[in-house]
Amino acid sequence: MQKNKPDLAILAVNTFVKDTQDANPLIRALAVRTMGCIRVDKITEYLCDPLQCALADEDPYVRKTAAICVAKLFDINPELVQDRGFLRQLHELLADSNPMVVANAVAALAEVQSTSFSTARNFTLESSTVHKLLAALNECTEWGQVFILDSISSHSPQNESQAERIIERATPRLQHANCAVVLSAIKLILSQLEGIQRSDVVSQVVRKLAPPLVTLLSAEPEIQFVALRNINLVIQRYPEILQEEIKVFFCKYNDPAYVKQEKLEAMVERNVSSLDIFTIIISLKYDKIRPQILDKCGDDPLPR
Repeated sequence: MQKNKPDLAILAVNTFVKDTQDANPLIRALAVRTMGCIRVDKITEYLCDPLQCALADEDPYVRKTAAICVAKLFDINPELVQDRGFLRQLHELLADSNPMVVANAVAALAEVQSTSFSTARNFTLESSTVHKLLAALNECTEWGQVFILDSISSHSPQNESQAERIIERATPRLQHANCAVVLSAIKLILSQLEGIQRSDVVSQVVRKLAPPLVTLLSAEPEIQFVALRNINLVIQRYPEILQEEIKVFFCKYNDPAYVKQEKLEAMVERNVSSLDIFTIIISLKYDKIRPQILDKCGDDPLPR
């Protein structure tokens, strides 16, 4: 309705603008959120002033709601967002005292960068900002942690010492109950390992990644599939990471076909021994995907 009848949407804007000045912060936040969801280009000018006030609101709930609204407004009118300085305000929110505001600012900036191509400046983090984001992790929601971890993973450390500190701060997230947080933490740690030259440190960190990866393979099939796709990429860079965990890749009778396929791919990437391959083939005796693993293993995978 808001697109088919934009004039009716404009009539409602005055009410929302008035609500953005309400004494109740929940009403202020709801008014900004609602205006951001009205995807009509004609009302964007009406939204700018209330949104700028909301980004500097004294209540953190209003600020975090306004941060997400900036990303929605950018999707409608990118030039307006840049001209009115909303991107600058989002960067300022990265230093906010409230972790939820920081997480939403990171999420909004990441969304802007993913949809802006060359129209907006790249979302780059200063070293001081990175440590502030890491400090906010403990008080963020799990999805806020995902946004922060993903944003830091694109940060290039200045030296090995900084990379080690980032890895140290991210390592506790490997024990998180949310699989998305665990995968984001692994992504961050692997990206920072590229800046470390000491082989002993790299080996020590890689060993810490094995248990959470194994734990992910005991989750639901859909999560196993995502975990296995990531494991296959990790194995290509660090083939020794799951050297002692070959059994977790054995196919179970009730595994979906797509999970079995990824498990087999992982074992082929690891160059498992002939005896292990023989055990796998026997377990797939009546499975439809047995010919595929035979093709990947070679003409004569059985032990003599």
